[in-house]
Amino acid sequence: LTRGFWSAQAQVCPIPRVRSASVRIMSDLRVHPAIEAVVNSAAEGSSVSPADFWNSFQEIVADLGPRVAAALRQRDAMQALIDAWLLERSGKVDAPEYEKFLKSIGYLVPEGQPFKVDTANVDIEIGSLAGPQLVCPVDNARFALNAANARWGSLYDALYGFDVISEEGGATRTGQYNKVRGKKVEEWAENLLSEIFPLQNGTYSQVTKFAVCNGALSCTLDSGSSTGLKDDSAFVGHNMKGDVLSEVVLRNNGLHMIIQIDPTDAVGKEHRAGVKGVVLEGALSAIMDCEDSVAAVDAEDKAKIYGNWLGLMKSTLTTKFQKGSQTMERGMNGDRTYVARDGSSASLHGRALLLVRNVGHHMYTDAVTYKNKDVPEGFLDAMVTALAASHDLKSKKNSRTGSIYIVKPKMHGPSEVSLTCELFERVEQALKIPTNTIKIGIMDEERRTTVNLMECIRAAKSRVFFINTGFLDRTGDDIHTSMLWAPAAPKGEIKGSKWIKSYEDWNVDCGLAAGLPGHAQIGKGMWAIPDEMGRMLVEKIGHPKAGANTAWVPSPTAAVLHSIHYHRVNVASVQQQLSSRQKASLKDILTPALLDKTLSKEEVERELQNNAQGILGYVVRWIDQGVGCSKVSLLQSCAHEDILCAKVPDISNVGLMEDRATLRISSQHLASWLHHGVCTEEDIEAALKKMAAVVDGQNSKDPLYRPLAPACDGIAFQAARALIYEGTAVPNGYTEFALHKFRRQAKAARQTKL
Repeated sequence: LTRGFWSAQAQVCPIPRVRSASVRIMSDLRVHPAIEAVVNSAAEGSSVSPADFWNSFQEIVADLGPRVAAALRQRDAMQALIDAWLLERSGKVDAPEYEKFLKSIGYLVPEGQPFKVDTANVDIEIGSLAGPQLVCPVDNARFALNAANARWGSLYDALYGFDVISEEGGATRTGQYNKVRGKKVEEWAENLLSEIFPLQNGTYSQVTKFAVCNGALSCTLDSGSSTGLKDDSAFVGHNMKGDVLSEVVLRNNGLHMIIQIDPTDAVGKEHRAGVKGVVLEGALSAIMDCEDSVAAVDAEDKAKIYGNWLGLMKSTLTTKFQKGSQTMERGMNGDRTYVARDGSSASLHGRALLLVRNVGHHMYTDAVTYKNKDVPEGFLDAMVTALAASHDLKSKKNSRTGSIYIVKPKMHGPSEVSLTCELFERVEQALKIPTNTIKIGIMDEERRTTVNLMECIRAAKSRVFFINTGFLDRTGDDIHTSMLWAPAAPKGEIKGSKWIKSYEDWNVDCGLAAGLPGHAQIGKGMWAIPDEMGRMLVEKIGHPKAGANTAWVPSPTAAVLHSIHYHRVNVASVQQQLSSRQKASLKDILTPALLDKTLSKEEVERELQNNAQGILGYVVRWIDQGVGCSKVSLLQSCAHEDILCAKVPDISNVGLMEDRATLRISSQHLASWLHHGVCTEEDIEAALKKMAAVVDGQNSKDPLYRPLAPACDGIAFQAARALIYEGTAVPNGYTEFALHKFRRQAKAARQTKL
């Protein structure tokens, strides 16, 4: 069995390198023209010239490139030692002995003395406020603008268009505006206002008029009496349209709601007080993703990503698109203004605070080569995204405090966090910006980072702005690390396993112990069912209740609805209560969810088909269409532009938001079962072929879709097979190598046909 990056990369999913014409920038550095062009554009108006940029980049590659290679070799060496140890015991593992072994090989490092982070100059969205966080593929300009503008959203639209409100009693969502449903929306919103901003007397359903008197909110009730807010300080301002009150601005737990009033509006004229809508502060921040939710396999793809990010940082990004018969143009929203209680003019941020996620240390790119070798892609990401963001350091339209926020995924342990911090320091020197301007978001999605999280935070104590659990990738790494222990449990059982609960609590415990509140976010993962907003509204309140001051959502609508949870839960108070609890169990975290029973033939078949369908449904779009975050079909995706990452239906036809993390779990799960003989290769082939027909049917309305069946021999189908059959050997169970290889093959084949 061959496992690991350096031992396996040569034979597992080698990426074809069809070299495009490149420009020799320096003696040892060659750059693709598309990358050269975007760097030239980003350098214009910055503190560095393109020549300075590339000179610094070459020095960084020469100095830190060997460090990345050494880190990857260390990953391999540790995995080899774990494999050998597990094989010696034939799956019979004693927990204390296992922990002692992991310490002996340096997998578990000693935890130092207590400390507190001192990250400075963070925006209020990071240090003070609690609220939703969007994740958006930055290669799609329209999606990126939707995410940037998702700071504010209509509660009425969110309630009307999704399943929070039932369709019983004639309250259907189809066709023209339904007044029955509209009435239910108004009632729901009024109940929420009464809950969050209660009146001294009565409820919002009794209000017939809103007014501002002597700097306070006054509400006339249907009885003719007047009342105000129980908490007068919750009213922060208003707006007028001529002599008529048009907006009432309220605040709770630092988040704002705006009651919009217009008796001439189609909705407002039906309301007793002329209310036409309620606007909520939704996504406080948004991650513009260069990693898991994009399909960027070559220089042209990377240049598109960098160009969009540059437009966001310069506030110049626009896009045109067709909506029905009309051509629409979208840009970036400005701030909202209102009249404060003292009569002065005040403003609220009009856009989400934008963060950017770079790729992990394991990725290399031929968009730039050094001495005829591919360079670490994360180096290029860091330099270019920071150069683009340096424009905002002058305008401060994104970060008011002069910070650049880079989320770094898939780091393994504190030494790799230290390496990233050193990289960021070198980038700051190259771009002539102050030390610690570039902040780091630590994705807690690899097991060696989880178990050493305190030391990972310590390594970035002056830069860390975010720790976030990503249980999907984390599950994939857990399966891969424990591959030789025993077969993985069925996926449904893994999610409810003891280690995941301890892992989620451990992340919060470490964040609180390191003093993140006031300096950094403690985050939770994605709600991956974009159409089931009613269920999300019930379940996702668990994230703020668990002490997280942010959690990921898939759409602006989800951000609006999830923001309600942060009105209902004071996260700062929760964190204070949790800070004294006993830390979660390391023993539980190190105990994987393994198969401990004999499954029936039907149970095995059902699990194989579920995995096969998920793999094929995601891979076919990644390979054939370059869609990094999958969708049901082009037609369905465009029908609801609110979803930032479009959906792929599961085996039960429930639309799910999928990215490489879910692919990693499914492929590793099948690799585990195949390795341990729970199933055979013939079983997997049968499941793949059966599910190919199912996936084809689910995508029958997509004009760009290329059927998998009946031939089952296309490039996308080959990619799915490779992900499974090479899943045991591929480094850390990562899917990128196979996806990049076969996507480049598909692009080359298309070019050949043209």
